Amino acid sequence: MPAAKEAAARVKIDRLLAEAGWRFFADADGPANVVLELNVPLAPADLDALGDDFEGTKRGFIDYLLLDADGKPLIVLEAKSEKKTPLVGKEQARRYARSQNCRYVILSNGRVHYFWDLESGAPKPVDKFPSPESAGDHRVKVAPDPRRLADEPVETDYIALSRRPNYASDAGWRNEAERADYERRHGLRFLRGYQLNAVRALQRAVREGADRFLFEMATGTGKTLTAAAVIKLFLRTRNARRVLFLVDRLELEDQARRAFSDLLSADYTTVVYKERRDDWRRAEIVVSTVQSLLFGGKYREEFSPTDFDLVISDEAHRSISGQARGVFEFFTGYRLGLTATPKDYLRGASGLDDPREQERRALLDTYKTFGCESGEPTFRYSLNDGARDGVLVNPTVMDARTSVTTRMLSDQGFIVSFTDEETGTEVEQAFGLREYERRIFSDATNRVFCLTFLDNALRDPISGEVGKSIVFAVSQSHAARLTQILNEMADTAFPGRYQSDFAVQVTSQVRDAQEFTRRFANNRLMGSANFLPDYKTSKARVCVTVGMMTTGYDCPDLLNVALMRPVFSPTEFVQIKGRGTRPHDFAQEYADTPTGAGAPAKKTTFKLFDFFAVCEYFERDFNYDQRLELPALHEADPGGGGERERSVYRLTHRYLGPDALSEMQEIPIGASGMRIDRELFDDESSLALKSGIALDKRLDEAFAAFIRAHAPQDEADLPALKRFFKAYATNAATREIIDGGAFAQLASSSAFSLDDLSAVPDEHRRLIPDYVKGNLPLDLFAA
Repeated sequence: MPAAKEAAARVKIDRLLAEAGWRFFADADGPANVVLELNVPLAPADLDALGDDFEGTKRGFIDYLLLDADGKPLIVLEAKSEKKTPLVGKEQARRYARSQNCRYVILSNGRVHYFWDLESGAPKPVDKFPSPESAGDHRVKVAPDPRRLADEPVETDYIALSRRPNYASDAGWRNEAERADYERRHGLRFLRGYQLNAVRALQRAVREGADRFLFEMATGTGKTLTAAAVIKLFLRTRNARRVLFLVDRLELEDQARRAFSDLLSADYTTVVYKERRDDWRRAEIVVSTVQSLLFGGKYREEFSPTDFDLVISDEAHRSISGQARGVFEFFTGYRLGLTATPKDYLRGASGLDDPREQERRALLDTYKTFGCESGEPTFRYSLNDGARDGVLVNPTVMDARTSVTTRMLSDQGFIVSFTDEETGTEVEQAFGLREYERRIFSDATNRVFCLTFLDNALRDPISGEVGKSIVFAVSQSHAARLTQILNEMADTAFPGRYQSDFAVQVTSQVRDAQEFTRRFANNRLMGSANFLPDYKTSKARVCVTVGMMTTGYDCPDLLNVALMRPVFSPTEFVQIKGRGTRPHDFAQEYADTPTGAGAPAKKTTFKLFDFFAVCEYFERDFNYDQRLELPALHEADPGGGGERERSVYRLTHRYLGPDALSEMQEIPIGASGMRIDRELFDDESSLALKSGIALDKRLDEAFAAFIRAHAPQDEADLPALKRFFKAYATNAATREIIDGGAFAQLASSSAFSLDDLSAVPDEHRRLIPDYVKGNLPLDLFAA
């Protein structure tokens, strides 16, 4: 029986080797590079150390010797029977490898595999075998040396030296009066003190044997610049030959590519994987969305475990959840997580009696994933730290409430009487904050929002026009309405200036929306220099969005953020607020502008317009200590429905009455910051925050599991599928319409429109409802 089990293991190993590109026989691709049962002489001491078992007759025989392109030994593969863990052959394989001057070992029983670089620590689990090309290239270009990594001198000019190695001897730099202009002209970036501390904290962790790291850095504190320094550190010391930078959104993909190209192009090449699928191996830095690598199992088909020696996960709390973890764990190298919102949400959670469920949930914990089981990240720098150091600015909250929203905030809600068009009966209905622009529509309220914003927005200190702003709407249709109102009002307030370019809708259904975000940041959206010919600032002053610009969007000269929708997710609120926290010196490049002379040109705050008491909710009402028990997520038959939810059709109403501003308070946020910032970074036991995050994560996990079972034929359909999945899971009215087949009612729905439905492939219109009802706890996700 043991021999049979080993034979079965070898059948699987043979197949895996062939799939990875290894050749048992010469063919058109080249000579054979697998040698079987190689007899090697071992010293008596080595033979004695191997011990006695049923495989004892193979002492001195290498199961598989894998050769490089020159026919020289590259990898020793030690096979064990299926009933044994491959690790029992570890020392045996090490001796064989040394006898052949091999650096690499593979340990496998046909089901479980480990790859071991004898020069860099312990064996690491892998899902597939490395290819001959990847392993050969790795041996040539990577020289693992943790001590060199830990001891590499890193100072504030570590990145600047890549752009201009001799900057310190240039006259423009030595002259202090010219230095600022010199830095701008040559694009020199210097690490701030805390960014330098982050890199050095990683070096200390390496010195202590760590190979996983987590940086918690508040939005706006320069995670990308810090990551660039880490990337250079690994590449320069030859502890990596290639780095994978993972993001979870398309807009962050191009943003990261441009940033690394700008910072490190003198030394290294950066590419976006999907744009360079044929030659990405020529680059040292490869940027990709997790979704691109997940689609169709591309990461398993097109990559080898040894292709990347450092994997960095941006917004790590999202890009390692669900199926995305498979991408992140596929490669054998070091791992670094970057996050502005830590998610140790499992700590102290109750109801985890099943050890298997405990293990599954533990795998989702960001801290554990990055080797920080103690709950302390490798490095932490909070928003309050940044505000204290002058790196970030705190908002000035404009708490503005209309008559309608004030009544929505009351216990009774906003009560409206109207005639139901279907039955002709008189209906009295109460609407709360969650219903705004989802079940009740008020043009008068939207106009009050826009007028209040325009009258009170911070002005650009140079040109005097409305400062650059982002408005967050409830839905795409709501964004379209707000954009139209803002443009109408701007045409009245500034006749002939904007020609309907004052506000621009930036949502996923708008063509070139992603390019709009870039142009807005680069001050050329719809043109520039609209007021002053020598002052470069975007002609479009306001981007109206729903969710596209919530995370990772860098626009330092943003002066206003307007919440024209309620927000109940703490992570979403932190991300939205973070869009405005970056400081900016408006006069830096335009000091000679006549209009700007004498104007206070440095950004010291930004205005956060809050029309739904969101700040008050997270400051006063949100329960940061509430425990939430999460039910298990079952991978049931995707096609088999669970118990159908019974729901009552919820009426929608267009309120045609008047509205007006009822109160407005201007609330500067002091040095201590907002409560949510303190809770997020300073209170490790905050469970409500982490539970709210958990629900967001569960929804992403569920969608990833669904796609694994029912991937669309076209990757371009993924955004439409995700909109449908989330709308059906979180909105009872949408479920009622879809289940009842009354699709015409979507014409008046802001949660999920007819256009949204038309973008969903026919087969998924049935599959998604069945999967959601059979697998998701709808009571927890309900809007």
